[in-house]
Amino acid sequence: MMSPLARTLASTLAAFAVVGALVGCARSPEPTPTPTGFASEAEAFEAAEATYRAYVDALNEVDLSDPETFEPVFALTTGDSLANEKTTLTRMHADGWEVSGATTISEIRGSSWSADIIEIQVCSNVSAVDVRDSSGNSVVPTNRPDEYSLSVILEGTSSENLLIASSDTEASEICD
Repeated sequence: MMSPLARTLASTLAAFAVVGALVGCARSPEPTPTPTGFASEAEAFEAAEATYRAYVDALNEVDLSDPETFEPVFALTTGDSLANEKTTLTRMHADGWEVSGATTISEIRGSSWSADIIEIQVCSNVSAVDVRDSSGNSVVPTNRPDEYSLSVILEGTSSENLLIASSDTEASEICD
């Protein structure tokens, strides 16, 4: 016959074994699905265009005297683009520059698409934009073209996390 201590120990161990077995058999929580990218090229280009238009809108709202207005621009950029925006806007603020006018988009075309990288071509019209230094003198070169052709790379797997990674002027026919 078992002593009371042995019975208590045996039943405690048995209880732990049952609990351990139940826990081991319990279902694991369902993993959160990882975004797999855009369902189609059209969806990717539509999201890229919407993101780029939001970025231009954010730039048009920047008040160089108020760094808080830079945040929406920063929120739409990543990597080199984010670093460049931070450097440029911070320097322009420190130098006391002012921007007037607005950039408009003449055209956007999809160029290439993969699961998490989208390239678009943009014709950006800056004819109404002027930038003045702290003395009120325009710093815009007199030979600046009214429109720029840009190659823009965006990174992300959905319209909710798509960010501008780079933007380079290029020889393109999009503005012709």
